Amino acid sequence: MFSLIVKAAQTELGQQILADFEEAFPSQGTKRPGGPSNVLRDACLVANILDPRIKQEIIKKFIKQHLSEYLVLFQENQDVAWLDKIDRRYACIKRQLVDYEEKYGRMFPREWCMAERIAVEFCHVTRAELAKIMRTRAKEIEVKLLLFAIQRTTNFEGFLAKRFSGCTLTDGTLKKLESPPPSTNPFLEDEPTPEMEELATEKGDLDQPKKPKAPDNPFHGIVSKCFEPHLYVYIESQDKNLGELIDRFVADFKAQGPPKPNTDEGGAVLPSCADLFVYYKKCMVQCSQLSTGEPMIALTTIFQKYLREYAWKILSGNLPKTTTSSGGLTISSLLKEKEGSEVAKFTLEELCLICNILSTAEYCLATTQQLEEKLKEKVDVSLIERINLTGEMDTFSTVISSSIQLLVQDLDAACDPALTAMSKMQWQNVEHVGDQSPYVTSVILHIKQNVPIIRDNLASTRKYFTQFCVKFANSFIPKFITHLFKCKPISMVGAEQVRWT
Repeated sequence: MFSLIVKAAQTELGQQILADFEEAFPSQGTKRPGGPSNVLRDACLVANILDPRIKQEIIKKFIKQHLSEYLVLFQENQDVAWLDKIDRRYACIKRQLVDYEEKYGRMFPREWCMAERIAVEFCHVTRAELAKIMRTRAKEIEVKLLLFAIQRTTNFEGFLAKRFSGCTLTDGTLKKLESPPPSTNPFLEDEPTPEMEELATEKGDLDQPKKPKAPDNPFHGIVSKCFEPHLYVYIESQDKNLGELIDRFVADFKAQGPPKPNTDEGGAVLPSCADLFVYYKKCMVQCSQLSTGEPMIALTTIFQKYLREYAWKILSGNLPKTTTSSGGLTISSLLKEKEGSEVAKFTLEELCLICNILSTAEYCLATTQQLEEKLKEKVDVSLIERINLTGEMDTFSTVISSSIQLLVQDLDAACDPALTAMSKMQWQNVEHVGDQSPYVTSVILHIKQNVPIIRDNLASTRKYFTQFCVKFANSFIPKFITHLFKCKPISMVGAEQVRWT
């Protein structure tokens, strides 16, 4: 019986407190008074020990009243509601927070965290309002406007993180908006820096030690999440920009040509590949700040597209072609040329160019592998399996193999006339063992001409120089043996001459 009386008294007291707040902060009509009263301050202390729903109702009513002016000023049909004036939204809530602290900061218990609750509700309302107006005016969203709005919004979220602890962000919805777990991804810097651009010009730049990541912002995405459905505008813009970048690389290569032989540039990686990965890095920094979901997958697809285009247009497309007495040959036909064709040797400049392209393909292969790893670190865990750059790495491997085969084919073809001459000698008529045979001198001359050039121009990638040597030996030795059997008939003296040479 006594407990029922107490419960009834608590209920009546709670209703009285709510009535007092409704009178002080009416939901409709007149504006709230200039400041709190001691009665309301004491009422909040009493509400702390009553049914939690009383406290929740007080908080709800006060925040709704405090943000009512903002909702009127920034209605969807107002000019200030659009993205180009998004700064005004955040300036408005900052004024509201100052107003709260000055007039009502002492009215509510500190543990209620009212200022943070006001800010969080503002974020919820703003996210919903921005999402609605962007759906309505989607055709008006341009990439510069979108990025401007996102930047201002993330700056505001950073302001909230400095001002508040995030202690009120306890419900499941807000937890989904928190930042992803810390990672070792170097693409976590807030903005690209000159130092970051310089890193991409060195091999293995993505593996360099990085400074520790700053603590996560609990407010990250609380407003900016609304921009994610419109990030296709950003992705389309990057598609266009990368297409123009590849076209510029092609034009620059035609205008400037490859690095010149007999200079420090010999065997160097083409500068354009470093420029490409610098741009990729900037895109990744920017996109990962905007979203780690589907837009990152879309950006990865764009990356794949232009890695392939770079391999085809800049690397494979610039591998030198050889000529025969009957006309031009493609690379594929060159590699399948029949024995005995009159294949012209590559010039010094062409040999150096092949080595440049090989070195560049190796750089792209290694950096693409690292790029895949970093993309997997940045994207949502559920999307990791959709990040796969194996096809692009295979493309660069093909360029490497083609380059090595061209070098082997060139030296092989240069030695062919000497082997043909050997097989056509009248070995049965040799009467005495003499000095080194002319065909041997010719083979040695070609090897001494080509191999040092290739060695010097592949100094940065010794394993592929070794591959070249092995492949040439595997090609030349069987061919030499075949021609050796064609030397019949041969006399004893002729055989001794062959053995000696």
